[in-house]
Amino acid sequence: MAILPILQYPDERLHKVAKKVDKIDDAIRKLVRDMAETMYSAPGVGLAATQVDKHIRLVVLDVSDMHDDLKVFINPELVSSQGEKVNEEGCLSVPGIYENVSRAERVSVRALDEHGKPFTVEAEGLLAVCIQHEIDHLNGRVFVEHLSHLKQTRIRAKLKKHKREIL
Repeated sequence: MAILPILQYPDERLHKVAKKVDKIDDAIRKLVRDMAETMYSAPGVGLAATQVDKHIRLVVLDVSDMHDDLKVFINPELVSSQGEKVNEEGCLSVPGIYENVSRAERVSVRALDEHGKPFTVEAEGLLAVCIQHEIDHLNGRVFVEHLSHLKQTRIRAKLKKHKREIL
């Protein structure tokens, strides 16, 4: 397993739309393991392949308290959504930034697991937020793009300043 580099906003590669996974093989399963290790070490609760510069429709999530319930979504499709709720979100690609984002309160998602087996998940709470957040990544959208233009500009400036300070 390996820890993969995570793209940082506003890297343009974060805006690439991910392609469907046509074949689930050992290379995909290795990427799942590497992404899980990367997510856990960051630490985070979700990671989309787009964030590690692999532009395929693959997401790993683990919202459990013990970090022992890895969920793998290959070619996830949002089947339905209900309600609306505002939650504070952060992102491994936007370090140190947390903002309130409005998303569906409950979602139903269809996907394949790492063995190619189809499944459907009914989710609410943190899991629903994470699924929507990571599917956004697959569609080339970062959570801060749900915010006003002014907030986005401030966030980009803050991240640039932080980058200069650490160099």
